Amino acid sequence: MTITLQTDFTSEVNAVADPDTSSQTSIIQAIPFVDLIVPHSNLFDGASDVVLKLFPHWSKAELKFLQCKDGITNKLVRVTHAPTELKVLVRAYGKGSEQLIDRRQEIINILTVSAQGLCPPLYGRFQNGLVYGYIDGSIYTVEEMRNPHKSSLVAKKLARWHQITLQEYESEENGVTKKITKLWSTMWKWIDQVPSSYNNVNTQATFEKNFEMSALREELKYLQTELDKLHAPIVFTHNDLLYGNIVYNEEKDEASFIDYEYGCYGYRGFDIGNFFNEFAGMQTNLIVSQRKVPSKVTDIRISWLGFECDYSNYPDKDFQYNWFNHYLRTASPGHPPTAQAFAELYNEVEHFSLASHFYWGLWAMVQASLSDIDFDYMSYAVLRFAEYEKRKRMIMIDHSTGKGHSIVTDGDMESTNGGFE
Repeated sequence: MTITLQTDFTSEVNAVADPDTSSQTSIIQAIPFVDLIVPHSNLFDGASDVVLKLFPHWSKAELKFLQCKDGITNKLVRVTHAPTELKVLVRAYGKGSEQLIDRRQEIINILTVSAQGLCPPLYGRFQNGLVYGYIDGSIYTVEEMRNPHKSSLVAKKLARWHQITLQEYESEENGVTKKITKLWSTMWKWIDQVPSSYNNVNTQATFEKNFEMSALREELKYLQTELDKLHAPIVFTHNDLLYGNIVYNEEKDEASFIDYEYGCYGYRGFDIGNFFNEFAGMQTNLIVSQRKVPSKVTDIRISWLGFECDYSNYPDKDFQYNWFNHYLRTASPGHPPTAQAFAELYNEVEHFSLASHFYWGLWAMVQASLSDIDFDYMSYAVLRFAEYEKRKRMIMIDHSTGKGHSIVTDGDMESTNGGFE
């Protein structure tokens, strides 16, 4: 299948649009497959049917079910086999999510990470999802992400993740192994998938008030050009380290990561910058009021129900340097990091934190047309792009002119409790 994208970066996109999938296919076909669909409307019965096919010596009467309700992409059920206390997760893919997520890559990710002892095994697959092991522990809270010790555990584990290799996503050029990064090609694909109109009237109104696709395309082109100048290290990135995807094991005093569907070769700074962006917190129930200002981004006021979404919680330089110390020492044991290493990583993370906002902003715009989960994706897109614009004004300065590149033609924005006053 050929993917045609409207971008000036076609050579990079084509490198990953049609990869050699022969090795991937043989690996995936070796995983047990259950020819069933788990319907979103009947998760427990569907999960039971799949699990009993994979574990035929179990009986339905021995199973206990718990639906995990925090996700905004997929439907997730934890199934416990009472006699053995073995827990497995049954994940039914979100409606239309295959347009956003490379499900083949996700399977390769799980198998690769599991082989490194960094995640539980993959037990099987079914028509619209996967069955895999459960990690015991407690999900991080937003406050724990900001806690210096708990955050340092993430730094150490992420350093190990970034050393993983994915041979299925490497190529040889003149005898040199090249890692194929998918960050930019994914974003260009997503921007092409943003529809010109939405079925939901409110979603369409928010879209029209806030976005001009030609401006977004120019901005993505600008962002890629500027960040490519950093020549940032390409590593295996998780790409979605929000609080709900980090599990703490108190007995081991260790952090583990879950949900690998966005994982791929990407940029070290993106993974870390994305993690820091998530210090703001996130709540799935929100109320948004808007007023038009003379710019391409609408002034928004957001009232979050539950905990806050506060981008002022983005960590300061002292916090980041302490975090980098744990990360760099784990990445290179016995080699104390130099001042240059700290400075380069800080610069890299600051810049790629912008790409994180752009990435999830585009993701939300596409999800707004696909998902059947009750979440205001378009207002979330507005939030991410507005924070992108605010932070870009502080970071992306053209030092030759003293001026920053901007998609906003007029008006100033200030971040408060996740909104703009």
